[in-house]
Amino acid sequence: MTILVAYDGSADARAAIEFAAKNLAAGPTVVLTVWEPLLVQLRKYPLAAAGLGPDTEDEARAHAEQHAKEGAELAIASGLSEVSHRAVADNESIWKTIVDVADEIDAAVIVTGSRGLAGVRSVLLGSVSNHVLHHAHRPTLIVPSAKNAKE
Repeated sequence: MTILVAYDGSADARAAIEFAAKNLAAGPTVVLTVWEPLLVQLRKYPLAAAGLGPDTEDEARAHAEQHAKEGAELAIASGLSEVSHRAVADNESIWKTIVDVADEIDAAVIVTGSRGLAGVRSVLLGSVSNHVLHHAHRPTLIVPSAKNAKE
């Protein structure tokens, strides 16, 4: 059973990894971080173009790689086995990239936190986890926020 864990470095993403390690049968695990290339950002947020420098794309790629590696290290420390990580460029939408990678690796389950780092953007544009849930053709586990789970 291959597990795909969407990871963006948020507390909810960390909780998703820890939940998967504690509650799912150990098997190959892919930790996925999706990042937005400069052209995608410009298309989605044209007013933000003024603040973007020439090194932005390389920085975004390196940041995504670091997040994916961090997530993989957390997955191993939490007890998951056969862990690999990937940072993938989003060419359309983050949720679609997650679903596409799950299809590509034939993941048995997609695991994601309920909220990521998108903050206000996710409220305005819709939740990534909600879109994954409604568009994936495979089981999807959305782990609630650690603070909400304790309440």
